[in-house]
Amino acid sequence: MTATPTKMRQEVLEIPIAVERLLKSGQDDISRAADALRGQAPSFMISVARGSSDHVATYLKYAAELLMGTPIASVGPSIASIYKRQLNLAGSACLSVSQSGKSPDIVEMARMAREGGALSIAMTNHPDSPLAKVADHTLNLHAGPEISVAATKTFVNSAVAGIWMLAEWVEDESLLRAITDLPTKLEQAVHTDWSEVKHALGGRNSIFCLGRGPAYAISNEAALKFKETCQLHAESYSSAEVLHGPVSIVDGGFPVIALAAKDDAESALASVADELAQKGAKVFATTDHAKHATPLPVTRTDHALTDPIALIASFYALVEGIADSRGINPDAPRHLKKVTETV
Repeated sequence: MTATPTKMRQEVLEIPIAVERLLKSGQDDISRAADALRGQAPSFMISVARGSSDHVATYLKYAAELLMGTPIASVGPSIASIYKRQLNLAGSACLSVSQSGKSPDIVEMARMAREGGALSIAMTNHPDSPLAKVADHTLNLHAGPEISVAATKTFVNSAVAGIWMLAEWVEDESLLRAITDLPTKLEQAVHTDWSEVKHALGGRNSIFCLGRGPAYAISNEAALKFKETCQLHAESYSSAEVLHGPVSIVDGGFPVIALAAKDDAESALASVADELAQKGAKVFATTDHAKHATPLPVTRTDHALTDPIALIASFYALVEGIADSRGINPDAPRHLKKVTETV
């Protein structure tokens, strides 16, 4: 174990403060973007992002489809940056998500979307970035400096900014109340003890992460963080997909973490978690609906759409501890750098 906290640990513990800062400073950006979306009334939306930011986009896809029935499709940035194609996006909206706002392919796709008729909204921690310059509206994440290569604060603030914008768009008062209370809930979440998962991993080098609906986006982010900070082979699946082939590699003690929000998918995910546990897997689940999987303590946020944000905060605290226990510095993952600029 390291003698002093890693930067990643410090930044995970700063998540509640970062969200509170966003809520205090971001209202004007959010209101303008929400008003523009209300005026545009897009019949569909696209998202442009990579890595952790793309997992935010997946979360917002489910949220938009559940809240107002507006589908969001992820569009490959290479359509604009490599293939130089123009999409017909008249009357739509484009959400681009990038911590740095610098990656040329994300910038080029956001520019093309705007030229194609989309209302272009950028979410970035750098409101003076190239991405912000090609957008109609920019949501400053107000996450503060993030030194560790592994994104934590910026992921959470991106998710909060996005769901806040959607809640303002549809004027969902119950969701807005839950968002306002997130700093308090996240303070609990980052101190939740999931160390049982660390002990169960032992010498294992492979794990499944499961989710469903908005929590599937959190499963994707969890699998990425296992890989980049712990050098673990991790795969993310919807609980509706894992039994269609991937289950074949599950053997006795195979680790699985099932991330469930308190929503309509919770029971279905718990059922799959139990089925995997009965096949011999060591399954941990953030639900008390499961009978055979080991339940993990969980912070609920008083709204199903904000529950996944608390889940990832608790997970970040876990995965930093796993990396540290394996003698890996999560602040400087092998072969990675903080800003990756792809074409």
